[in-house]
Amino acid sequence: MMEKIPFILIIDYGSQLTQLIARRIREQGFFSRVTGIMGLKKELYEIRKQSEQENLLMGIILSGGPDSVEGQNSPAVDKFLFDLRVPILGICYGMQAIAKGLGGAVELGRSREFGKSVVRAHGKSKLLDNIQDFTNDAGHGLLDVWMSHGDSVTKVPPGFKIIASSSDCEIAGIADENNHFYGLQFHPEASHTKQGKKILERFCKTICNCPSEWTMKKFSENKILEIKKIVGQDKVLLGLSGGVDSSVVAKLLDEAIGKQLICIFVDTGLLRRNEAAAVMEIFENRVGGVVKKINAGKIFFEKLKGVFDPEEKRKIIGGLFIEIFEREAKKFSDVVWLAQGTIYPDIIESAGGENDGSTKKIKSHHNVGGLPDRLALKLLEPIKVLFKDEVRQLGLELGLERNIIFRHPFPGPGLAIRVLGEVTFEKVSILQSADEILLNLLKKTTVVERDVLEGLTVEENIGKKWYDATAQAFSVFLPLKTVGVKGDDRSYDWIIGIRIVNSTDFMTANASRLPYELLEQISSEIINKVQNVSRVVLDISNKPPATIEWE
Repeated sequence: MMEKIPFILIIDYGSQLTQLIARRIREQGFFSRVTGIMGLKKELYEIRKQSEQENLLMGIILSGGPDSVEGQNSPAVDKFLFDLRVPILGICYGMQAIAKGLGGAVELGRSREFGKSVVRAHGKSKLLDNIQDFTNDAGHGLLDVWMSHGDSVTKVPPGFKIIASSSDCEIAGIADENNHFYGLQFHPEASHTKQGKKILERFCKTICNCPSEWTMKKFSENKILEIKKIVGQDKVLLGLSGGVDSSVVAKLLDEAIGKQLICIFVDTGLLRRNEAAAVMEIFENRVGGVVKKINAGKIFFEKLKGVFDPEEKRKIIGGLFIEIFEREAKKFSDVVWLAQGTIYPDIIESAGGENDGSTKKIKSHHNVGGLPDRLALKLLEPIKVLFKDEVRQLGLELGLERNIIFRHPFPGPGLAIRVLGEVTFEKVSILQSADEILLNLLKKTTVVERDVLEGLTVEENIGKKWYDATAQAFSVFLPLKTVGVKGDDRSYDWIIGIRIVNSTDFMTANASRLPYELLEQISSEIINKVQNVSRVVLDISNKPPATIEWE
């Protein structure tokens, strides 16, 4: 069923950032929808049919992708798109596909750029005019952008002009102003492109004339009605972890179906210290349906014995969750649905969902990659098109407490993927102790003005605790021992890594720059208070190229 809201259609060519384009657009109030290239014909048929009564398609964005437009089986732009008489913006692969499809030229490996770059906007295009980060000595406007491409457009199609270039990419932007067709070699959706939001707003608002009518309140209202219609009188079993995503889904389902909801919380033994008791305290007697705790630590440790590969760990944990959920569902009558707090980064990194399988797999998530081929329950994932910050907005809209909504994310497989290598009770216990020290210190240490002056954080964080000024912090157990000195004795013990990042969408992240004094205190307390740990190391990698989690 198509939403009756004017919208921007995003066509996914397999980019890891496609839904990030959608999110960047939605957060500015423009409604957006995503379709994969395999479902494009059907989508366009429905759009054309609906357009006979209401013209709701305002513009089209073609995403980036992992292929080369010159590849034998690479997807091309459907020529039908150019006849729809709506503005089109191609990003990276999308720009190259437009150029090739309309008579330009693309060369493989012509000018590779991966990471931050600077482009000069010129030609006074409607898309980039008066949008800049700074100017050069000649007064030309310059933009800090994020590039990620191996191929380059070497000849613009007839009717197009060059609107941007960089030192390594002569044609970094193209435009056919008469037909409102545009292409950008850089990624405006990436947070590293500082003016990216403004560029996308210019396209949606000024060029497409799309009204900004989409809000989280509308999403919430529509989703509640949709759940009621889909579920009917059936019961829904929710795998509740106590994290942000499943907590928001629990509240959303409670609003929609009330007593038909059954929340199952599985204590895997792989949670943070005292996590199980905290989750039950939050949710018992807080929803209209059933909240039940299952103690399953023994079986999880048994199944993970001797397993070193992180993908295999995720598959085992995902499979065990499903076994438990299906078993518990049989204890209730009329349970038809299994609900999960899957969000879009989970789907993207597991290379699943609405991208037609063209996205490259990064890692499996237990609630995506761990599902068996034949699931006895129907799957309900009501927030799978949202990113983490949008999930938090939805939680606030639904009235959840801020201390639940703004908890740092915790992975479904728990500490199993933060213990590198084989998972044992001893290693998990060590990691729980280290993580407890890290989080407690972040929660009690305040961001002060000196931290801002030293460039460690932004001014708006002054007075906050470091836990609230960062997006995610956790410890990692490394399967290595190093020599140390404790007292007068030689020690030979384990290493703990700490990972602290800032992020809004969790598709990209930067390592947080904490004061050295705080880092030193974290290290000292972990080494002194946690047995069998001799060393603490700090992970300062950004995402990309690293992921936030280690496994």
